[in-house]
Amino acid sequence: MDEHNPLGPLGRPRRTAPALRDITPVLERITARLSARHSRAFSRQTVENYVEECSWLLSANARVGTHLPVLIERFADQRLGALARGMGVAPKPVPEVLFVCTENAGRSQLAAALMRHRAGEGIRVLTAGSEPGTEIAPVVLQLLAEQGLDAGNEFPKPLTAEVVTAADVVVTLGCGDACPVRPGRRYLDWELPDLNGLDIESARSVRDALVTRIDLLAQELLPAGAPRP
Repeated sequence: MDEHNPLGPLGRPRRTAPALRDITPVLERITARLSARHSRAFSRQTVENYVEECSWLLSANARVGTHLPVLIERFADQRLGALARGMGVAPKPVPEVLFVCTENAGRSQLAAALMRHRAGEGIRVLTAGSEPGTEIAPVVLQLLAEQGLDAGNEFPKPLTAEVVTAADVVVTLGCGDACPVRPGRRYLDWELPDLNGLDIESARSVRDALVTRIDLLAQELLPAGAPRP
């Protein structure tokens, strides 16, 4: 990766960090932590570039500025990890599935939580949105709570090239052709209704349809005889 390139990791001109109070020291601390974590794969400059860009990508939709640094660090860590695995400079011990919808607040988050429950640590699960929203939809949290599940530390985030490249299977749920196509990836388009505006019984039907499809996909990807969580 060319660290002197004037363009950022997504091909956009590099910019300074967003105008948030004390954001520079915060980003420096995030960069230091992630540089140590990803030192075998990337230089500090590369990590700094990703942290800076993640701050821009997330701050546009952030509602609560005090939570933004935590999300920036998680997002940058995810992207750097995916980049390292996609480049072959970090181990990839299990298959990876990427769930994509428009806002990354509804169907993709619901599917991801259900897959994590179904596959445990046997499949790495990532999510993204072509036009990410600000928070996970309340109906998703309700549908998961009814199953004794939650969304964990997930949050809506934009779709980036790294997670697509690292994925073995990309599952799209209503985002059209917004997902970039990478050779060697398997693409599945699950046509299920958007959860927005559905009554709770219809939303439960979407969840149940996802459970069926996720169970079949997990059976394909997990080693034969792998135990169910």
